[in-house]
Amino acid sequence: MARNPIPLLGGKSVHCINEQQMAEAWRLAEEDPNSSPKIQASLKELEAGLSRNELAALAFVLIQRLKSSSPFRAAARQARPPHPAGSKAQ
Repeated sequence: MARNPIPLLGGKSVHCINEQQMAEAWRLAEEDPNSSPKIQASLKELEAGLSRNELAALAFVLIQRLKSSSPFRAAARQARPPHPAGSKAQ
């Protein structure tokens, strides 16, 4: 069965967003005295230079990178025994 691409401009969601995480992100971006100015400056620059579709692509890439760099994943990788010499990691 062929998969139809999911457009970044709206419609179907490819990620589930936790409401508490979204509320905390909004707080950091809008209210936190240290984080808000940095986030707002970055947003202003990004929104001026990228299309809506490019912003959506960036959001998904950032989410994936954050998921890949999770401290839980790093701890799991460190807990695994090393691969024997000559074997390929999967």
